[in-house]
Amino acid sequence: MALSDEARARLAPEAAEIISRYPRKRSALLPLLHLVQSEEGYVSQDGIAYCAEQLELTEADVTGVVSFYTMYKRKPVGEYHVGVCTTALCAVMGGDVILADLKEHLGVDVDEPTPDGKVSVEHVECNAACDYAPVMMVNWEFFDNRTPQSAREVVDALRSGAEVRPTRGAPHLCTWKQASRILAGYPDGQAAEGNTAGPATLAGLRIAKEQGWRPDDAGAPHAGAPQAGDAANGRSGGAR
Repeated sequence: MALSDEARARLAPEAAEIISRYPRKRSALLPLLHLVQSEEGYVSQDGIAYCAEQLELTEADVTGVVSFYTMYKRKPVGEYHVGVCTTALCAVMGGDVILADLKEHLGVDVDEPTPDGKVSVEHVECNAACDYAPVMMVNWEFFDNRTPQSAREVVDALRSGAEVRPTRGAPHLCTWKQASRILAGYPDGQAAEGNTAGPATLAGLRIAKEQGWRPDDAGAPHAGAPQAGDAANGRSGGAR
């Protein structure tokens, strides 16, 4: 896909603004790539050349970054890109099964959009939501505690045009291009909306409150906690 003159004109003021945020031009590469992706839906060879031109880098420099970070796509993906976590805990809880089931259900491979262009899937390495495993994301918004069936329901609803709400975070899903624009540094106003922490995340805080623990008690032993020297005195674990 070639970047048209109209696209370049649209990108120009925001590209300049992004570059102005940094003392060195090259530091703007990551958000500039997201900006290009928000225009194209992926980072084409023209997009790479555009970033290189703007930042006075070689195309090889830019390609090295694009090929390293999986958030940048080298070919079109779906309007709603689904990432299923397959790292240790999510995998144990069923992440691998969910990914395999979605690929079969949609008839696509990783990063391949459905024929209607609505949905694509990939596996991701840790969504930083282990307390809600297995987790998947749609355009980087959380869908917690998935099963193969509930994951299917999400992608089917997305393809039908029904409203789909994330489990936590932003109350409304944005498109893949819109998500890329947000990552370029142009928020959609939803950052402060919705709940980002649920009961599982806050369990430790709840226990601390119930026990009356405070940060300034960090150095003091809690009731029932092992004391220094217990192991040497044979009192560790269940020893009698």
